[in-house]
Amino acid sequence: MKERRRFRNQNGFTLIELLSVMIIMGVMSSVAVKKVDSITDTASTKALAIAVKELNVRESLVWSKMKISIDGYTTDADLFDALDKDLGAKFKWDPGPGIDGGTLHCESQLIVLNRTHSTNSAAGQWQ
Repeated sequence: MKERRRFRNQNGFTLIELLSVMIIMGVMSSVAVKKVDSITDTASTKALAIAVKELNVRESLVWSKMKISIDGYTTDADLFDALDKDLGAKFKWDPGPGIDGGTLHCESQLIVLNRTHSTNSAAGQWQ
């Protein structure tokens, strides 16, 4: 008799309670994974926009250095050759055969760039 009583008085969770908690946690984790995935895509898109701004700043800097040098501004090709094209480890840039643009990749995102040429009065712009 005492043996039966001990089993009846045990406290704990039932199998249904445990399963319902596991289902709720599974649903919550699937929502969290979707949110994190969307955050990384947004971060890559913003990183690409910042990289384009960085290219514009670099081009303006090289153009300014050429303008104040003894030789002055020579050609757009010389300016493009002097441009530092390394944007970091997460970026892959294929400027293409010419200096008119190319494709810039950051993780799963990409952007197609177009470039206005530099002139004697203004630096080129990446868009």
